[in-house]
Amino acid sequence: MSKILPAVLMAIAIASPPGASAQTPRPVDDARLRNAAKQSNEWLTYGFTPAETRYSPAQQINAANVARLGLAWSYDVGHGGGGQEATPLFSNGTLYGITNWSIAFAVDARTGKEKWRWDPEVNQEKVRPKICCGVVQRGVALYQGLVIAPTIDGRLIALEADTGRPVWESRVSYAQENYTITMAPRIAKGKVIIGVSGSELPVRGFFAAYDALTGKFAWRFYTVPGDPSKPFENPALKAAAETWSGDWWKLGGGGTVWDGMAYDPEADLIYVGTGNGGPWPEQLRKSKGKDNLYICSILAVKPETGELKWYFQPVPGDSWDFDSVQQLLLADLTINGRPRKVLMQANKDGFYYVIDRLTGQFISGIPFARITWAKGLDERTGRPFVNPEAHYATEPIQISPGPGGAHNWAPMSFNAATGLVYIPTSTVSSSNFAVDTEFIWKPNQSNLGVRRGPPPKDGGFAPPPPAKLDPPPAIGPEPPPEGQPRNVLVALDPVAKQIRWQTPGGGSIGGGTLTTAGNLVIQVIPDGHLVAYSADKGEKLLDLETGLHSGMGPPITYELDGKQYIALMGGVGLVVARNVEPGAPAPAATAQTVFPKLMTFELDGKPLP
Repeated sequence: MSKILPAVLMAIAIASPPGASAQTPRPVDDARLRNAAKQSNEWLTYGFTPAETRYSPAQQINAANVARLGLAWSYDVGHGGGGQEATPLFSNGTLYGITNWSIAFAVDARTGKEKWRWDPEVNQEKVRPKICCGVVQRGVALYQGLVIAPTIDGRLIALEADTGRPVWESRVSYAQENYTITMAPRIAKGKVIIGVSGSELPVRGFFAAYDALTGKFAWRFYTVPGDPSKPFENPALKAAAETWSGDWWKLGGGGTVWDGMAYDPEADLIYVGTGNGGPWPEQLRKSKGKDNLYICSILAVKPETGELKWYFQPVPGDSWDFDSVQQLLLADLTINGRPRKVLMQANKDGFYYVIDRLTGQFISGIPFARITWAKGLDERTGRPFVNPEAHYATEPIQISPGPGGAHNWAPMSFNAATGLVYIPTSTVSSSNFAVDTEFIWKPNQSNLGVRRGPPPKDGGFAPPPPAKLDPPPAIGPEPPPEGQPRNVLVALDPVAKQIRWQTPGGGSIGGGTLTTAGNLVIQVIPDGHLVAYSADKGEKLLDLETGLHSGMGPPITYELDGKQYIALMGGVGLVVARNVEPGAPAPAATAQTVFPKLMTFELDGKPLP
């Protein structure tokens, strides 16, 4: 369902803003997105390119001078309510972003002055209990003079890039049906591709496509099959139903799509990662020993039709919340003397996967963090050899990684010059798992199905019980010595299948990285630090304390008027717990409250306070 708003009658063209050059701004079209890797002055899509490499050819800021980085300007993005997980986009002299409760904005990239701001006025009291994991948004999309912004309550809204006026609005999902939207939309062949969040609630995951200029619905791909007594939506779901049993469709099934996507225009495929099954334990889904397609999978579909071309499932029959929605990164590598077009993922499950992106054939997978859930992977198929002990029952057992994962949503980046991928990693992540023997499925509520203590009063996640069983045997890199940081940045060579270097700082959740032709890796640390390393050797070259402390989003870089900048968002602001009583007053700001900001840095900028 889409609604064309009155502003669509106006021409979709961007007028030059005051103070900008007289040159007519260029719209972001398919050709510019396809050639984004060649342009050092822009950041047009979530991962810099449709291949999601987060590698910029910019090199004015480089390993020799990055220590001179200082603040150019900052912009207050709002009162907050959660972390700033969005990647800002840059085009035609303007930075575009989105913050908590889906408020989109545009800022003059030279000065930080606000150009416009659009608040979709989400019903926070009603939607908050439906949100699994924070009031967050990961970004917007740019296309043909439009800023396409998702809302956490299930809408997709196109705004005029120069004014912020709404052009069209489409309904993707409904919060009343327990769906939310937190991911950044992607553009492929004139369509907006968007997925839904919420596998912990009773939902059936899907992603969908809409015409980018009109918002008209194009197609929807469900990631788990529905009621088998009714016709299946497509042959792929009919095949998937053979990998389920019991009354899974009554529980929802999970498999939501809340992050990873990439697009290969030459192959004409869009790649999508899917989330965990719901409830978590396979036995509560009545599917013990079944693969449960297409949860925890990577899917390749045609952008025009949503037709499935291939799939790869890193975690068949997932019981550990090992979503496979982490960043999907496309690259061309020479492996065993043969050029390969690959898709790569540093999965939550602790394995780094390299897959042929044309066929879905498994190429390699190595542990980049401590793993106890599996003994290894089949060298031919990539299927995991699961440790028997990891199939937990009623006695709590510690499993690694935990639900936070070895790598979560914090973006990695790939530098073709060094041949290294830079992964924010939790090297020793773990959690205690036990099936909830008193589990009763509840509509409109979380249904984890694992034992947990009472929720903390501050609204955080309920802790698991202490472990009573010995953990399964571990594989992967040795953990850091006791007392040493376990959150690190890992530089991994996917061809040699080796970790080349690692350095303390970061972790699987929060912040993220970009890399540049200036031999740099720029990383944002969840504690508020902006850090730069040499891309080849991992030497620390810069460490700035932004003052934002937490809730950090990924960095970008862009060039404007012959000058290179680095920008990021961070800060949490005023947070209301998910389980707050309806109608309760919002928390009051204190002197210690750090409101979210968009910060931009330049060479020889101002020192931070």
